[in-house]
Amino acid sequence: MGQAMSAAATVRRRVAPRPWVGAVVVPAGEPTHPGFEGATDGREGPHAEVVALAAAGDAAKGSTLYVTLEPCSHHGRTPPCAEAIIAAGVAKVVVGVTDPDSNVSGAGIALLREAGIEVSVGCCADLVSQQLAPYLHHRSTGRPLVVLKLASTLDGRTAAPDGTSQWITGEEARLDAHRLRADSDAVLVGAGTVQADNPALTVRLPNDERHPDDTEPLRVVLGSAPSGAAVQPCLEFSGDLGAILDDLGSRGVLQLMIEGGATVAKTFHEAGLVDRYVLYVAPAFFGGDNAQGLFVGPGVNSINELWRGRIVDVARVGDDLRLEIEA
Repeated sequence: MGQAMSAAATVRRRVAPRPWVGAVVVPAGEPTHPGFEGATDGREGPHAEVVALAAAGDAAKGSTLYVTLEPCSHHGRTPPCAEAIIAAGVAKVVVGVTDPDSNVSGAGIALLREAGIEVSVGCCADLVSQQLAPYLHHRSTGRPLVVLKLASTLDGRTAAPDGTSQWITGEEARLDAHRLRADSDAVLVGAGTVQADNPALTVRLPNDERHPDDTEPLRVVLGSAPSGAAVQPCLEFSGDLGAILDDLGSRGVLQLMIEGGATVAKTFHEAGLVDRYVLYVAPAFFGGDNAQGLFVGPGVNSINELWRGRIVDVARVGDDLRLEIEA
C-alpha cells in the first residue's frame, strides 16, 4: 500500500478534481515481486487500477491488487474499474479507504465480492485518508478542504508596525509554501492584500519539481481587485463565506489555500471554516506588542474559550519551523 501511495503522490497536481489514486498488482505466488504500478492518468485517462492491470497483463490473473481508494463501479469518464478487475481475474483486492462519492460509496467493494473476489478494506487507512483528505472532504461535504497558511515570528507577529512583512521566514520555508500552493486548486487573499502587496499568486518551483501537465491554482479575491492587478484574471467574491465555499466546491476545487492577511485569516478562523492550519515560525522576535498579530480584532475573553486544535506534523524547514494543525 505504501508503494501505491507513492505512485499516487506523483500525479496529485495534475488530476484534480479526480482523486490521485495509486495501485499495485502483485502476481500470484510471488510475494517479493516488485509489483506492477499504476496511478490516475490525468483528468481524462484511465484510473490507477486499469493502468496497473494493463502493466501486469496476463500476470494479473490470480493476483492481489492493492489500491488506495475503493474501485469505482459506475460509468463516468471511464468504464467501471471493478468490472476491469473482475475481467482480469484478480483474486484479492486490498483497499485503503472506501470512496464517499455517492456514485461509489461501497458499491465497488460489493461488486467485487459478488464476483467472488476477496476484498480487504482499511489497509493503512489513516495514511491514505491523510493523502486523500481534500478529495474525501470534498466528496463528503461538497466544499473544498480549507487550509490557512500563516507565517510569524516566535512572538506571533506577522508584520512590522510600518506594514513591512517580507520576508519573515527564510527561502526554504517560502519554497515549501509554494509546494503547498501547488497542491491546492485555488488560492484566496483579501482585497487588502492585493492593494498592499499586489501578489501574482502563481506557483514558483524549480523546474525539477514541475510537470508539463501541472496547472496553476485558481486565484480568488475576497472583495475586488483592480483590473491591472497581478492577480488578474481571478474570481472575486463577497458575502457569506459558506456560500463562497459551496461555489468553489461546485467548480471542482478540492483544496482551498488561504494566504490573505490577518483580517481574512480572522474571518475564516472565527467562522470555524478552517480545516487545517499550516504555520511557518521563524526564529525571530519583534519584541513588542505593536507589530501585527496572526489575527486582527478581539479574541476570546476567557482561557476556557480558547480554540484548540491538534498538531499533526512538525518539521524543520531550513532555519524555520513548520507546524500543521487540524481543527
